Amino acid sequence: MKDKIKILAIGDIVGKPGRQAVKALLPKIKKEEAIDFSIGNAENAAGGSGVTREVSDELLGYGLDVLTSGDHIWRKKEVLDIINIEKRLLRPLNFPDGTPGSGSWIYQLKDGTSICVINIVGRVFMNTLECPFRTMRRELERVKDKTPVIIVDFHAEATSEKIAMGYFLDGLVSAVLGTHTHIQTADEKIFPKGTAYITDLGMTGPYDSVIGRTVEGILERFITQLPTRFQVAENDVQLHGAILEVETKTGRAVSIKRIQRKL
Repeated sequence: MKDKIKILAIGDIVGKPGRQAVKALLPKIKKEEAIDFSIGNAENAAGGSGVTREVSDELLGYGLDVLTSGDHIWRKKEVLDIINIEKRLLRPLNFPDGTPGSGSWIYQLKDGTSICVINIVGRVFMNTLECPFRTMRRELERVKDKTPVIIVDFHAEATSEKIAMGYFLDGLVSAVLGTHTHIQTADEKIFPKGTAYITDLGMTGPYDSVIGRTVEGILERFITQLPTRFQVAENDVQLHGAILEVETKTGRAVSIKRIQRKL
């Protein structure tokens, strides 16, 4: 078992352009950065909203080890065909009891290192689910003796809620990584007790857009307030995320750095 491992986490993968970025750039990043484990948020990977079996298989086939999600996980009904059997695809942990799928799972590297990935969604400006703070505490009680390496994808809208979660979990998890807003933030840091944090990993998809959708459709919606079909944009495709270095024995983060790569 290594003393330290490197984990790559990439932000919301949007549509076909985002999947193409993963296909082209993920192998290069994994090789250049000696990545041991990789996570990608896939809740917008199928046509810009939702995920299907084909898209899940595609992204896992490109080399991602785990797919997290968020409030859009149910946008494609096809996800129900796989959410109970594909343990590498997570839905937010704080959906009500009885919801299909899992919000937390423990994965093993070839050398025996165990990594717990937890996916949770916020409540501020979002659909109201179970309290993410209390839900996290309950889950940590369940997994704390199984591995110290715990990565949290906190899929939330409000910066304040994300930062609060970072402080809440400092010293209890290896990293709290924000997703959902599609814009990478420049506030990566390690909290005093050893938890890495960033408010948002950013987006993996087309940046000549409004958070992945064509500008014209978004402007029409804002100006007219009429229902408008949003199309996934195509240009200036980039992969955004962060690379963590984590101690395997303690679970403490040693470093966190943002990455931005163009297709």
